[in-house]
Amino acid sequence: MKYRLRLSPRKSNHIIVSMPLSAPPLFFESFRTEIDDALKTIIATHTAQESRLSKAIQYSALSGGKRIRPILTLSTAQCFGVPTEKAIIPACSVELIHAYSLIHDDLPAMDNDDLRRGLPTCHKQFDDATAILAGDAIQSMAFEALASIEHISADHKLNMIKLLAKSSGATGMVLGQAIDFDAVGKNITLSILEHMHRHKTGALIEASILLGAHCHESPLSEIEISALKQYANAIGLAFQVQDDILDVVSDTQTLGKMQGADAALNKPTYPSLLGLDGARKKLQSLHDTALDALSKLSGRDSTALAQISQFIINRSQ
Repeated sequence: MKYRLRLSPRKSNHIIVSMPLSAPPLFFESFRTEIDDALKTIIATHTAQESRLSKAIQYSALSGGKRIRPILTLSTAQCFGVPTEKAIIPACSVELIHAYSLIHDDLPAMDNDDLRRGLPTCHKQFDDATAILAGDAIQSMAFEALASIEHISADHKLNMIKLLAKSSGATGMVLGQAIDFDAVGKNITLSILEHMHRHKTGALIEASILLGAHCHESPLSEIEISALKQYANAIGLAFQVQDDILDVVSDTQTLGKMQGADAALNKPTYPSLLGLDGARKKLQSLHDTALDALSKLSGRDSTALAQISQFIINRSQ
């Protein structure tokens, strides 16, 4: 699907788009369809059909969602001239890791949430044990899918598996979740909050972007890798800042999860540390940083990535 985007004069780096600010970019719909179709195929291939476990996996992985992480993978691959069909499995592997993390994050021992994407959470729809096992299975499925790719060399595939494992494990997303859990009810600094979210949210977003770039098997330049990491770091934090803002100003029906959940759990957030106005200024600054990073990708069409950054800071759910 074609779309147009225009940058305002240099220095401001603001994006002018011909769509509502909170609306997803026009290409999201086609990417989401391809992602959902591929996820259905992966799940059908790697689960015992009609089992209770399979139903819980399908319920959690196919129940909607923005699909921002796999869309980032496909958009980055597109930026480096890689067709969607060659990046779709890496994209789905990231989404599977995200799906497993949400199941476990919602459990009574963690955030104890009742709603996810407007539906009962997995442990509410099934039971705690089934939810735990579904999360475990989805996590394994992500790596099984990556390992099964046929068009990528073994060495390159191994590097992609290592990248996803590191970003989602004890030095990445899981570390961030542990820091988050330990921070409940405590007074922490802004730097600690950012450290937490660079792992909890940012690590998997960075992996989404780098996996897309690595679908282009030729070596990336140091400038390109640095620019992609800078972009990923900025939008990863921006995603969390906007999440924190929405938890204050939105409502449960719009969010698809319980509004005010962070405050109820006495969690540190950007609005609680910076105030709403300060959090919004932080959000715009991160968007500007993301656009600046993309400007360093000389000769690459990063239009879609710029639109994703714009969507992240203006989304309403």
